[in-house]
Amino acid sequence: MFKLSPEILKIESESEELDFGVEHSKKEQIDYFKISIEAEEKIDFPEVTLSFFYPFVDIQSVWHPGAGRDKSIAADWEDGFAAKAASLAPVITFLSQKDQNRLSLAYSEAMETVRFKMGVNEESGRLNCRIILFTQPSKKRSHYQAVLRVDTREIPYYQAIKDISAWYQSRKGYQPASVPAAAKEPMYSSWYSFHQNLKAAEIEKEAKKAKKLGCEAVIVDDGWQTVDNNRGYAFCGDWEAAESRIPDMKKHVERIHKLGLKYLLWYSVPFVGVHSKVWTQFKDKLLFYAESRGAGVLDPRYPEVRNYLIETYKTAVEEWELDGLKLDFIDQFAQETESNLKVDPGMDFESLDQAVDKLMLEIRKELQQLNPEIMIEFRQEYIGPYMRKYGNIFRVNDCPGDAVTNRVGTIDLRLLAGETAVHSDMLMWSSEDSPESAALQLLNVIFAVPQFSMKLSDLSEEHLAVADFWLGFWKEYKELLLEGKLKAFSPGHLYPLISSENEEQKIIAVYDKMLVQPGKNLPPELILVNATLNEELVLDLETKFKDKNLKIYNSQGQLVENKKINLEKGLHKIEVPPSSCLIFK
Repeated sequence: MFKLSPEILKIESESEELDFGVEHSKKEQIDYFKISIEAEEKIDFPEVTLSFFYPFVDIQSVWHPGAGRDKSIAADWEDGFAAKAASLAPVITFLSQKDQNRLSLAYSEAMETVRFKMGVNEESGRLNCRIILFTQPSKKRSHYQAVLRVDTREIPYYQAIKDISAWYQSRKGYQPASVPAAAKEPMYSSWYSFHQNLKAAEIEKEAKKAKKLGCEAVIVDDGWQTVDNNRGYAFCGDWEAAESRIPDMKKHVERIHKLGLKYLLWYSVPFVGVHSKVWTQFKDKLLFYAESRGAGVLDPRYPEVRNYLIETYKTAVEEWELDGLKLDFIDQFAQETESNLKVDPGMDFESLDQAVDKLMLEIRKELQQLNPEIMIEFRQEYIGPYMRKYGNIFRVNDCPGDAVTNRVGTIDLRLLAGETAVHSDMLMWSSEDSPESAALQLLNVIFAVPQFSMKLSDLSEEHLAVADFWLGFWKEYKELLLEGKLKAFSPGHLYPLISSENEEQKIIAVYDKMLVQPGKNLPPELILVNATLNEELVLDLETKFKDKNLKIYNSQGQLVENKKINLEKGLHKIEVPPSSCLIFK
């Protein structure tokens, strides 16, 4: 059996200014390698590579936070992925076809940029694993220390990732933000339903309908701060409500609150537009200017930049009594090219990553003082263990109408996010679609908190019935869906079957035509979700179903079957409607 050791783990750099050290320890069958790098004086560390070869045995796919729909194994000459506080996480898992962990790696430095380049080496037929440090400018230093966690246990891959999440959370400086109960309730978003064409009265009208469906918060997205509808960011930066859209923000929020809903407001954090009043104040304090957006990206290494953003959010939360903020585009805090960032006397940080850390920690601290239950939403790809310190909602990246990408995104987030609330991308579908097809948008995200974003006033009766039933179903089984033991099978095939269970209930959602094996020692209630347009489910029972009551609901929540059944062990084909659920008690 292969065992990684300090002798096998290589640390290399083209510089002769550095000295390297490795200390190995083992705890509960997991290997830890403490990496030390020393220089005689403070310098800009050059690139350093940690590398080793690993047997490419019984490995069929790979999982990492940015893989999305591509869980394929790379060649070692490909670029890999870079992780830092505002982008992804330095985590990767190689797994077998049977979903067993083969090699899971996590690196303790999740704030500064770390590049993972791992793939099959053609010449040797082994995995060539490389972790490259200091690829981006950072602060001058003479000492560096980090830990590489190596897990080769024979356990399900999803358990290996869950344990990595817990490991980060246990480390100093990685304690996640608290998650208020409201963060785990369905929400209504204005983005796909209104885009930038916002009107306070229309938002309030939709919010009232959303509350009846089961939503508990409203997120007002881009458009509240500008009368421009060009989807750009040239008018961002002042963050004053556009009077023609929301004449009185405080009263508007009050009216939403009276409906029994929380209120979250969108901000594009890094952008300052050329048409904003503060452009002249900050045009020389930018990381770069994006002409296509008509906006610059602020450089948070300037204390004036950080103070302005912090005070902007504090003022909004306090004066408008907001319940949360949707802080967007944090991953844009980056340099435009690989070249060195400029440094000038007006900055109080050399490191961009450390400046972002300071900014986000201060935002969280100040807002929590105003409202201990404040909600802060981030979206992929800034969803790593460092981001859990700042925000308590992680949302799937924009994928309008793409139910499969939404499913993959929610499960990818759930696996690594611990107790942080995970939200779907906003749900939308065509008004011309069938109820069964429309229901797939909801069924693909039931293991996360759904965000809804269609004009409810325009939905047909059938589509309203779909939304009403499945949001009600989600709320009824929320604890099971969000807090139960989650198992997500076959990531290489985009999670065609997902389950969650506790002592009383087990739910299995099926997303493809396949054999369903509920397992042994089932709890009293079993829920099967046919999240396909197929009209049958094939069960392979390992235990008898004796005197079970079976209820089958179609996509609109109509009860189409209610009967007592007795099923022997073995295969059973059950006719079901498309986009339906079966409840065995």
